[in-house]
Amino acid sequence: MATEAHCAYCFEILSSSLEKRAPLNLRQVEQLWKQWNPQFSSKSAEILDESTEPSESIDDTDGNVTLAAPLDNSSPTTHRPAAVSRLLNPSPSTTSSSSVQSTTSSTPSAASEASSSTSKNSSGSSVLSSLGKRLRGAEKERTEDDSPLFVTWNVMPSRPGGEKRLRGCIGTFQPQELDDGLRSYALTSAFEDTRFRPITRGELSTLEAGVTLLTDFESISDPMDWTLGVHGLRISFEYKNRRYGSTYLPDVAREQGWTKTETIVSLMRKAGWSGRSSTWDQVDLKVVRYQGRQAKLDYTVWEQWRKWVDGLEE
Repeated sequence: MATEAHCAYCFEILSSSLEKRAPLNLRQVEQLWKQWNPQFSSKSAEILDESTEPSESIDDTDGNVTLAAPLDNSSPTTHRPAAVSRLLNPSPSTTSSSSVQSTTSSTPSAASEASSSTSKNSSGSSVLSSLGKRLRGAEKERTEDDSPLFVTWNVMPSRPGGEKRLRGCIGTFQPQELDDGLRSYALTSAFEDTRFRPITRGELSTLEAGVTLLTDFESISDPMDWTLGVHGLRISFEYKNRRYGSTYLPDVAREQGWTKTETIVSLMRKAGWSGRSSTWDQVDLKVVRYQGRQAKLDYTVWEQWRKWVDGLEE
């Protein structure tokens, strides 16, 4: 299942590409995310769900993008942020004098204040040393099975009551190792979605990242044999001697308030079908249903976490 840490990794990849720096890998992000106030990260997701309108979650044209080669999101330099260097390779002076101060506060301000603090006690040094060992050992460790996935970028509303605006969404139905897959599609959806111009550095602070890991693919003979809000759909069909196909992620129909019929017709239109809506059921559709719950993360939350990571130094 997709997590906030997966979304944080997408922000890490995009920001590092725009800022020309080397990014953390997925396992490092997951470990550091766990060390950061988990109560706050869960609470922030609830606040985002309650305070924003549903977004128009749209995926790519054919639902299956294959990269010829992974995009290069790193700079020529091998520089790592100082805090992460200390965690991955703690020096004797660092491990004896610096530590991460834990906190159980569930408020953004308290989490931010506590995360920038350091203490000079022996118990704290063992925390840092232990975390550094776990991060070093996790460099090549797999976190989940390979998975088809989609990465979505939305622009958050600029005023209360406003709606999110889609900024890019591309994914693949081919199973991906998560570190490579999220890294590739975070950049592809940001820079290569042909419906939009490439995302710029100045837009980072306006964004929300969404990650959907796809599961439970099932071919169905009845185009109506699926559940709104649970299943995504992938369709293919032939029309006027041409072959068409498209997909919608599980959240789309519910967020748009569509019925099943409206969803199918919209999918066919998206694929390029130009027939009358009332005749959609006369088309020989091949339908695959699948599942996947989207995780979302606002830039402001990621920024607080990233400042906490950068603050893990003397």
